[in-house]
Amino acid sequence: MSENHNRHLETPAAGQVRTRDRAALYRGNEPAFADWVLGAGLAAHDDLTQVRVHDMVDILERRGRVRDRAEAWRILAAADRITKAAMWLVVHMTYARNVRTDGTPLDAEDFKAGPDGHTGGSLNMVPAYVGYLAANALGGMTRSWLMGQGHCVAAIDAVNLIVNNMSSEQENRYSFSDPGLTRFVRDFYSYEITAEGRPASALGSHVNAHTAGGLIEGGYLGFAGLLYGHMPQPGEHLVAFMSDGAFEEQRGSDWAPRWWRSKDTGPVAPIMIANGRRIDQRTTMAQSGGVDWFRRHLRLNGFDPIDLDGRDPAAFAWAIFEIEERLAAEALAVREKDEAPAIRLHYGIAETVKGFGFPGAGTNRAHNLPLEGNPRTDAAARRDFNEGAANLWVPPKDLSDAVLALNNHDASGRPKERAHPLISRPAVTPSLPEPPWHASEGRRNVSPMEGLDQYFEALVLANPGLRARVGNPDEMRSNRMNATLDLLKHRVTAPEPGMPESETGGVITALNEEAVICAVLGNKSGLNLAVSYEAFATKMLGALRQDLIFTRQLIAAGRQPYWLGLPVVLTSHTWENGKNELSHQDTTAAETMWAEMSDLSRVVFPVDWNSAVACLRDVFRSHGAIWTMVVPKREVPDVLSPELAQRALADGAVCLRDVGGDDPELILVAIGAYQLAETLTASDRLKEKSVRHRVIVMVEPGRFRSTRDDHEAKMTASDATLEIFFPETAGARVFVAHTRPEPLCGLLRRLDTGLRKSKFLGFCGRGGTLDTNGMLFANRSSWAHVLAAAADVTGRRALDFLTEAEFDAVQGRRAPAGVLFKGHDV
Repeated sequence: MSENHNRHLETPAAGQVRTRDRAALYRGNEPAFADWVLGAGLAAHDDLTQVRVHDMVDILERRGRVRDRAEAWRILAAADRITKAAMWLVVHMTYARNVRTDGTPLDAEDFKAGPDGHTGGSLNMVPAYVGYLAANALGGMTRSWLMGQGHCVAAIDAVNLIVNNMSSEQENRYSFSDPGLTRFVRDFYSYEITAEGRPASALGSHVNAHTAGGLIEGGYLGFAGLLYGHMPQPGEHLVAFMSDGAFEEQRGSDWAPRWWRSKDTGPVAPIMIANGRRIDQRTTMAQSGGVDWFRRHLRLNGFDPIDLDGRDPAAFAWAIFEIEERLAAEALAVREKDEAPAIRLHYGIAETVKGFGFPGAGTNRAHNLPLEGNPRTDAAARRDFNEGAANLWVPPKDLSDAVLALNNHDASGRPKERAHPLISRPAVTPSLPEPPWHASEGRRNVSPMEGLDQYFEALVLANPGLRARVGNPDEMRSNRMNATLDLLKHRVTAPEPGMPESETGGVITALNEEAVICAVLGNKSGLNLAVSYEAFATKMLGALRQDLIFTRQLIAAGRQPYWLGLPVVLTSHTWENGKNELSHQDTTAAETMWAEMSDLSRVVFPVDWNSAVACLRDVFRSHGAIWTMVVPKREVPDVLSPELAQRALADGAVCLRDVGGDDPELILVAIGAYQLAETLTASDRLKEKSVRHRVIVMVEPGRFRSTRDDHEAKMTASDATLEIFFPETAGARVFVAHTRPEPLCGLLRRLDTGLRKSKFLGFCGRGGTLDTNGMLFANRSSWAHVLAAAADVTGRRALDFLTEAEFDAVQGRRAPAGVLFKGHDV
């Protein structure tokens, strides 16, 4: 293998001599093979690929997967022609505004004034994606696919158009004809916008909801490597395309062999397109020793690297077949031993040159615009384009025959790739047992996280058909998830005796937030939960946002998500984690997630046991949403009855106290458990002072925002609902928030009655090695600060509500211990 791994990077002309000799040898007894050996004129099939593919065809014939050998060679020859044609279309997408299917040269006015596109990477993805289609046609099975480099979508869209595998939106708009292709290339980076403010084009710069078969946008590089090992269910096959540039992104893709098991996950075929370049320089891998270094890296991390020719669709088809064959053999050996050890995953390395097949290949220019000038205004660039395109053009009749050969879906009874298994699953409908309610409020202090733990364990037991996954950055026991951990166990390669570990455990644990959140995001047809320290959940935000963006695009395109809502539980949070310094005190995650569209990004603040379990049940009643749940792990009072808890979740808030009648002078709004405790203490003092006021527990602030589109409007509170909770006559309002006050103020603009009448308290970025009382005081959110704010918005003096000693503490003139609270709470 080692002496052959670079052979496929020799020039096409050098390789063509050898393959023509071999073709002549086979012409007499296997002409179809001989025709394939010659290729379609772009690059020869190198010697190693020929031997591998010949062996693969032998196996397919023996198993009856193809009618005869000639059919297999016709499919592979068709893949060559479709690859060329798709590369021809890709370069037109970047540069041309008019397309001529007869292949005649384009004139200056046929080119775009402002060309754009990730051309080099897209050219490299074409043989990969066509090889995937060929593998499906050869085996009579439609696999799923995933592409991490979403900016290479031109390859997918071009191939899909040629083979008529388009989404309905694209199928209604494009066709393989001069007018249809002209519209297609003009839509690419057209920047046209509709009256509703949405892109008018069915094409995007990255994978979007109109990309047939697309699973992720791929705009956040590196996440495909974290997702693929968790995605297919048993019986489903997945091919994952990645890039050497993205390899530099999120670490953890190396760990797939630690998580993948044949007993509960379908076969995965990861393949890296290794072209050695990223945006404007060589990849770090190329600088560190290239593919030789990467092979060693893979072996050290439990992979079996497989080299292949990254220019040849047949090499990709063979690699997919070979990876699955090896996995199947190893899985059979595991089943015979009745064990579930980790298996060495097989990983394809498709070496190529960035932008191969077109002028500028291998240069920095290949990333975006490979030509040295704009063909519209530069005669030399125009000549280079026309010459390069001429080398890729396939006569329409030859291309039509190739498409027929590859599209054997009806004959094999398999779905088109636009409806592959991972995109076509039925909606998940779980069995939801009754939550473990606490029957009455105010009786005891308990940890809401223990309630979540009990209920999630019950959900797992009630849904044995749903693959359960928990994403855990290392603190299950500290975060009170003991029952869940004991039931599901850490997934490890070698269990330690006496520990909650198993080779097939459902808890994916790593000190890598990106890796563990992708474990649950990838398990789309299962039952999922992620638990993190609040401060460190910020490292999950890119993966979560990518998922939200794509899900919302699907809904806008009329396709409802089939997967259950995902609870992302943020605990060990800012107000109870003071002992670990300011690095562990950060409310960014919740604030960022409520900046996303609130119909899918649900940010909730359960305040006790009942509201926590009620929220978890609502999560699994939803589909496609990500619920950011900020939950205390320490014991806090039971405040809400089961009925009030469910009402709070249904409406986003609930009135807990109405002191003095239906005409309140002041409204106190608590967001968060510790904030509610301070607010209730302040309320007690206000009651003593005969102040008419109302205490509102707001569990989901996003329900009260100003809506940004029709989807968000469906779940936000109406003006009538707002009037029930916040009558206009009660203009004096104090909001006490778990989060920073400034983003909350923006979120609740509808409830803000102005600087003089509304005050917002919350995390001010102050902390250190403190307890909860110290955190509340440092961030001006103690009950005394609530009273000072209440006095301010009602036009009173703070001393109307506070003693002089208390007021001095609020003003920073004396320490709070012994005045505002008795002492430390730890």
